[in-house]
Amino acid sequence: THCISSAASDVYKRQAVIGAGTMGNGIAHTFAQFNYKVRLIDVSKAALEKGLATITKNLDRMVAKEKISEADKEKTLSNISTFTSINDGVKNTSLVVEAATENAVLKAKIFKELDNACDEETILATNTSSISITQIAAVTSRPEKVIGMHFMNPVPIMKLVEIIRGYNTSDEVMRFTVDLSKKINKTPVEVNDYPGFVANRILMPMINESIETVYNDVAGVAEIDTVMKLGMAHPMGPLQLADFIGLDVCLSCLLYTSDAADDMQCVD
Repeated sequence: THCISSAASDVYKRQAVIGAGTMGNGIAHTFAQFNYKVRLIDVSKAALEKGLATITKNLDRMVAKEKISEADKEKTLSNISTFTSINDGVKNTSLVVEAATENAVLKAKIFKELDNACDEETILATNTSSISITQIAAVTSRPEKVIGMHFMNPVPIMKLVEIIRGYNTSDEVMRFTVDLSKKINKTPVEVNDYPGFVANRILMPMINESIETVYNDVAGVAEIDTVMKLGMAHPMGPLQLADFIGLDVCLSCLLYTSDAADDMQCVD
Protein backbone atom coordinates (compact mmCIF):
# COMPACT_ATOMS: atom_id res chain seq x y z
CA THR A 1 0.00 0.00 0.00
CA HIS A 2 3.02 2.29 0.28
CA CYS A 3 2.90 3.04 -3.44
CA ILE A 4 -0.74 4.05 -3.24
CA SER A 5 -0.23 6.25 -0.19
CA SER A 6 2.62 8.06 -1.94
CA ALA A 7 0.27 8.71 -4.84
CA ALA A 8 -1.78 10.90 -2.54
CA SER A 9 1.21 13.11 -1.76
CA ASP A 10 3.17 15.65 -3.79
CA VAL A 11 5.66 12.91 -4.61
CA TYR A 12 3.03 11.43 -6.94
CA LYS A 13 3.47 14.45 -9.19
CA ARG A 14 7.27 14.10 -9.39
CA GLN A 15 8.80 11.81 -11.99
CA ALA A 16 12.33 11.29 -13.30
CA VAL A 17 13.43 10.31 -16.79
CA ILE A 18 16.85 8.78 -17.49
CA GLY A 19 18.21 9.79 -20.89
CA ALA A 20 17.60 13.02 -22.82
CA GLY A 21 17.58 11.46 -26.29
CA THR A 22 14.60 11.10 -28.63
CA MET A 23 12.51 8.91 -26.34
CA GLY A 24 13.65 10.46 -23.06
CA ASN A 25 12.91 14.06 -23.99
CA GLY A 26 9.58 12.98 -25.47
CA ILE A 27 8.58 11.21 -22.24
CA ALA A 28 9.70 14.20 -20.16
CA HIS A 29 7.74 16.55 -22.44
CA THR A 30 4.59 14.46 -22.06
CA PHE A 31 4.70 14.24 -18.26
CA ALA A 32 5.50 17.94 -17.96
CA GLN A 33 2.66 18.91 -20.28
CA PHE A 34 0.25 17.19 -17.87
CA ASN A 35 1.69 19.18 -14.97
CA TYR A 36 4.03 16.57 -13.52
CA LYS A 37 7.32 17.82 -12.16
CA VAL A 38 9.96 16.05 -14.23
CA ARG A 39 13.66 15.60 -13.54
CA LEU A 40 15.37 14.92 -16.88
CA ILE A 41 18.68 13.14 -16.19
CA ASP A 42 21.60 12.54 -18.55
CA VAL A 43 25.34 12.24 -17.94
CA SER A 44 25.88 14.64 -20.85
CA LYS A 45 25.09 18.31 -20.28
CA ALA A 46 25.09 18.78 -24.07
CA ALA A 47 22.48 16.03 -24.43
CA LEU A 48 20.30 17.77 -21.83
CA GLU A 49 20.58 21.09 -23.67
CA LYS A 50 19.72 19.39 -26.96
CA GLY A 51 16.80 17.57 -25.33
CA LEU A 52 15.36 20.80 -23.91
CA ALA A 53 15.80 22.49 -27.30
CA THR A 54 13.83 19.65 -28.92
CA ILE A 55 11.05 19.93 -26.34
CA THR A 56 10.89 23.70 -26.88
CA LYS A 57 10.74 23.27 -30.66
CA ASN A 58 7.95 20.70 -30.37
CA LEU A 59 6.00 22.93 -28.01
CA ASP A 60 6.43 25.87 -30.41
CA ARG A 61 4.97 23.70 -33.15
CA MET A 62 1.97 22.91 -30.94
CA VAL A 63 1.49 26.63 -30.22
CA ALA A 64 1.63 27.41 -33.94
CA LYS A 65 -1.08 24.78 -34.57
CA GLU A 66 -3.12 26.30 -31.70
CA LYS A 67 -3.16 23.00 -29.82
CA ILE A 68 -1.74 24.70 -26.73
CA SER A 69 -1.27 28.31 -25.64
CA GLU A 70 1.99 30.17 -25.06
CA ALA A 71 1.20 29.98 -21.33
CA ASP A 72 0.83 26.18 -21.60
CA LYS A 73 4.23 26.02 -23.27
CA GLU A 74 5.90 28.07 -20.53
CA LYS A 75 4.20 26.02 -17.82
CA THR A 76 5.39 22.78 -19.43
CA LEU A 77 8.98 24.00 -19.64
CA SER A 78 8.88 25.22 -16.03
CA ASN A 79 7.91 21.70 -14.95
CA ILE A 80 11.22 20.27 -16.25
CA SER A 81 14.50 20.43 -14.36
CA THR A 82 17.75 18.84 -15.53
CA PHE A 83 20.41 16.81 -13.72
CA THR A 84 23.65 15.11 -14.71
CA SER A 85 23.63 12.96 -11.55
CA ILE A 86 21.21 10.09 -10.96
CA ASN A 87 21.64 10.39 -7.19
CA ASP A 88 20.57 14.03 -7.22
CA GLY A 89 17.75 13.62 -9.71
CA VAL A 90 15.76 10.64 -8.46
CA LYS A 91 15.14 11.59 -4.82
CA ASN A 92 11.49 11.93 -3.76
CA THR A 93 10.00 10.66 -7.02
CA SER A 94 7.13 8.21 -7.42
CA LEU A 95 8.39 6.88 -10.76
CA VAL A 96 11.64 6.77 -12.70
CA VAL A 97 11.46 5.94 -16.41
CA GLU A 98 14.73 4.73 -17.94
CA ALA A 99 15.04 5.62 -21.63
CA ALA A 100 18.67 4.83 -22.37
CA THR A 101 20.10 2.99 -25.37
CA GLU A 102 18.62 -0.46 -26.09
CA ASN A 103 21.48 -2.36 -24.48
CA ALA A 104 20.89 -4.96 -21.75
CA VAL A 105 24.27 -4.43 -20.05
CA LEU A 106 23.81 -0.66 -19.90
CA LYS A 107 20.26 -0.98 -18.58
CA ALA A 108 21.38 -3.42 -15.87
CA LYS A 109 24.05 -0.95 -14.78
CA ILE A 110 21.52 1.90 -14.64
CA PHE A 111 18.97 -0.15 -12.71
CA LYS A 112 21.53 -1.18 -10.10
CA GLU A 113 22.34 2.49 -9.62
CA LEU A 114 18.66 3.45 -9.49
CA ASP A 115 17.93 0.73 -6.95
CA ASN A 116 20.56 2.17 -4.63
CA ALA A 117 19.66 5.83 -5.21
CA CYS A 118 15.86 5.76 -5.20
CA ASP A 119 13.52 5.77 -2.22
CA GLU A 120 12.10 2.38 -1.27
CA GLU A 121 8.64 3.11 -2.67
CA THR A 122 9.82 4.47 -6.05
CA ILE A 123 8.68 2.47 -9.06
CA LEU A 124 11.37 1.76 -11.66
CA ALA A 125 10.13 1.63 -15.25
CA THR A 126 12.04 0.92 -18.43
CA ASN A 127 11.16 2.14 -21.91
CA THR A 128 12.86 -0.90 -23.44
CA SER A 129 11.33 -2.07 -26.70
CA SER A 130 12.55 -5.67 -26.51
CA ILE A 131 14.62 -6.54 -23.39
CA SER A 132 13.04 -8.73 -20.72
CA ILE A 133 11.57 -6.79 -17.78
CA THR A 134 12.25 -9.80 -15.56
CA GLN A 135 15.91 -9.77 -16.58
CA ILE A 136 16.22 -6.05 -15.79
CA ALA A 137 14.33 -6.42 -12.49
CA ALA A 138 16.64 -9.23 -11.36
CA VAL A 139 19.54 -6.81 -10.74
CA THR A 140 17.48 -4.84 -8.21
CA SER A 141 16.28 -5.53 -4.68
CA ARG A 142 12.74 -4.48 -5.69
CA PRO A 143 11.66 -6.66 -8.65
CA GLU A 144 8.03 -6.22 -7.63
CA LYS A 145 8.40 -2.49 -8.36
CA VAL A 146 9.99 -2.87 -11.83
CA ILE A 147 7.77 -2.58 -14.90
CA GLY A 148 7.98 -1.86 -18.62
CA MET A 149 6.53 1.34 -20.12
CA HIS A 150 7.22 1.11 -23.85
CA PHE A 151 6.27 4.50 -25.31
CA MET A 152 6.05 5.03 -29.07
CA ASN A 153 7.93 7.70 -31.03
CA PRO A 154 7.08 10.59 -31.21
CA VAL A 155 5.98 10.28 -27.59
CA PRO A 156 3.91 13.51 -27.30
CA ILE A 157 1.75 12.42 -30.26
CA MET A 158 1.54 8.61 -30.17
CA LYS A 159 -1.21 7.28 -27.89
CA LEU A 160 0.04 3.76 -27.20
CA VAL A 161 2.08 2.66 -24.19
CA GLU A 162 2.86 -1.04 -23.90
CA ILE A 163 2.77 -1.87 -20.18
CA ILE A 164 4.90 -4.96 -19.58
CA ARG A 165 4.69 -6.89 -16.34
CA GLY A 166 7.84 -8.71 -15.21
CA TYR A 167 7.60 -12.08 -13.46
CA ASN A 168 7.55 -10.39 -10.04
CA THR A 169 5.81 -7.09 -10.87
CA SER A 170 3.05 -6.53 -8.31
CA ASP A 171 -0.61 -5.94 -9.15
CA GLU A 172 -0.37 -2.65 -7.28
CA VAL A 173 2.48 -1.38 -9.45
CA MET A 174 0.64 -2.51 -12.57
CA ARG A 175 -2.49 -0.58 -11.51
CA PHE A 176 -0.44 2.51 -10.65
CA THR A 177 1.33 2.49 -14.02
CA VAL A 178 -1.83 1.92 -16.05
CA ASP A 179 -3.60 4.71 -14.15
CA LEU A 180 -0.65 7.09 -14.61
CA SER A 181 -0.56 6.36 -18.36
CA LYS A 182 -4.22 7.33 -18.63
CA LYS A 183 -3.58 10.55 -16.69
CA ILE A 184 -1.11 11.64 -19.39
CA ASN A 185 -3.71 10.86 -22.08
CA LYS A 186 -2.13 7.63 -23.29
CA THR A 187 -3.77 4.30 -24.03
CA PRO A 188 -2.03 1.64 -21.91
CA VAL A 189 -2.11 -1.93 -23.21
CA GLU A 190 -1.00 -4.68 -20.83
CA VAL A 191 1.21 -7.34 -22.38
CA ASN A 192 3.34 -10.18 -21.04
CA ASP A 193 7.12 -10.30 -20.78
CA TYR A 194 8.19 -12.09 -23.95
CA PRO A 195 10.93 -11.22 -26.47
CA GLY A 196 9.84 -8.09 -28.38
CA PHE A 197 6.55 -7.91 -26.45
CA VAL A 198 3.80 -7.22 -29.03
CA ALA A 199 4.93 -4.17 -31.02
CA ASN A 200 8.42 -5.26 -31.99
CA ARG A 201 7.67 -8.97 -32.03
CA ILE A 202 5.43 -8.23 -35.03
CA LEU A 203 7.03 -5.09 -36.47
CA MET A 204 10.71 -6.04 -36.59
CA PRO A 205 10.29 -9.23 -38.64
CA MET A 206 8.23 -7.19 -41.13
CA ILE A 207 10.99 -4.57 -41.39
CA ASN A 208 13.60 -7.31 -41.73
CA GLU A 209 11.62 -9.00 -44.50
CA SER A 210 11.20 -5.64 -46.26
CA ILE A 211 14.98 -5.17 -46.27
CA GLU A 212 15.39 -8.74 -47.58
CA THR A 213 12.87 -7.94 -50.32
CA VAL A 214 15.01 -5.00 -51.45
CA TYR A 215 18.15 -7.13 -51.24
CA ASN A 216 16.58 -9.80 -53.46
CA ASP A 217 15.59 -7.11 -55.98
CA VAL A 218 11.89 -7.95 -55.76
CA ALA A 219 11.09 -4.23 -55.74
CA GLY A 220 12.59 -0.88 -54.78
CA VAL A 221 12.21 0.97 -51.50
CA ALA A 222 9.48 3.35 -52.72
CA GLU A 223 7.55 0.49 -54.31
CA ILE A 224 7.62 -1.67 -51.16
CA ASP A 225 6.52 1.22 -48.95
CA THR A 226 3.74 2.13 -51.41
CA VAL A 227 2.41 -1.44 -51.47
CA MET A 228 2.25 -1.54 -47.67
CA LYS A 229 0.68 1.92 -47.37
CA LEU A 230 -1.96 1.52 -50.08
CA GLY A 231 -2.50 -2.24 -49.87
CA MET A 232 -2.34 -2.76 -46.10
CA ALA A 233 -3.42 0.74 -44.96
CA HIS A 234 -0.19 1.38 -43.06
CA PRO A 235 0.31 5.14 -42.49
CA MET A 236 4.05 4.73 -43.12
CA GLY A 237 5.88 2.12 -45.18
CA PRO A 238 8.11 -0.36 -43.28
CA LEU A 239 11.36 0.93 -44.79
CA GLN A 240 10.48 4.57 -44.12
CA LEU A 241 9.54 3.52 -40.57
CA ALA A 242 12.86 1.69 -40.17
CA ASP A 243 14.71 4.89 -41.05
CA PHE A 244 12.51 6.82 -38.63
CA ILE A 245 13.22 4.37 -35.79
CA GLY A 246 16.92 4.10 -36.66
CA LEU A 247 18.51 1.06 -38.26
CA ASP A 248 20.80 0.60 -35.25
CA VAL A 249 17.77 0.34 -32.96
CA CYS A 250 16.06 -2.07 -35.36
CA LEU A 251 19.15 -4.28 -35.43
CA SER A 252 19.42 -4.29 -31.62
CA CYS A 253 15.76 -5.28 -31.31
CA LEU A 254 16.07 -8.02 -33.90
CA LEU A 255 19.24 -9.48 -32.39
CA TYR A 256 17.95 -9.36 -28.84
CA THR A 257 14.53 -10.74 -29.72
CA SER A 258 16.05 -13.56 -31.77
CA ASP A 259 18.64 -14.48 -29.12
CA ALA A 260 16.13 -14.29 -26.27
CA ALA A 261 13.62 -16.41 -28.14
CA ASP A 262 16.30 -19.04 -28.83
CA ASP A 263 17.23 -19.06 -25.13
CA MET A 264 13.61 -19.51 -24.10
CA GLN A 265 13.15 -22.39 -26.52
CA CYS A 266 16.04 -24.15 -24.81
CA VAL A 267 14.28 -24.01 -21.44
CA ASP A 268 12.19 -27.08 -20.65
